[in-house]
Amino acid sequence: MVITIKEFVTGAREAEGLTVIIDVFRAFSTACYAYDRGIRRLIDVASPQEALALRNKLKQGTVIAGERDERKPEGFDMGNSPTEMITGDLAGKTLIHCTTAGTNGILSASGATEILGAGLVNAAAVASYISMVNPEKVTLVAMGYRAIESAEEDLLCARYINDLLNGREPDLRNEISALRHGSGSRFFTPANLSFSPPTDFFLCTDLNRFNFVLKAVITTAGYAEILRMDMSN
Repeated sequence: MVITIKEFVTGAREAEGLTVIIDVFRAFSTACYAYDRGIRRLIDVASPQEALALRNKLKQGTVIAGERDERKPEGFDMGNSPTEMITGDLAGKTLIHCTTAGTNGILSASGATEILGAGLVNAAAVASYISMVNPEKVTLVAMGYRAIESAEEDLLCARYINDLLNGREPDLRNEISALRHGSGSRFFTPANLSFSPPTDFFLCTDLNRFNFVLKAVITTAGYAEILRMDMSN
């Protein structure tokens, strides 16, 4: 198994083999919490306009969540926030998800043989799935902040999955704690409380909280169906 770590949308476009799109703050953390809260279906789209159009097509029982510049776009029901997922009414609903980095990474990985979404909250499940499939090539794509700046948390998650695949189990407690004063400090800025609350930081860094993977299936319509696949204990 050859494992490569790349970054940003460019990295997603260059990815080969089984590809893991990593967005800790906050796309795939949000997605995991949404599934945990009982959504029936999760669809990733590339733009807010596509999200609104798809909701109009699907109509009842559909919720749109996501962000542009970290904030909830006009017409969306929810932001890209794990906190909103755990406090919202999501059971049995279809969630349409649109973010700057994570969902676009999924939709950009055209050379991948299989695509997974990951954060720290399901990293070990992702590593277990990859070990089970045992592909020749694995590409771990750290999407970064707004898909243009390296993000400590995404690179940490990529290294952690790489370590697990190589039989190592590092203790991440100190590195996760350090994120609070690094890339995660924005969650503690008073001006950001309405769209990036401190609770999001702690929810996104709850290591291995979920034992399932998010598998993306790209449709002919150009969006991605994100399937929850539970791993056995």
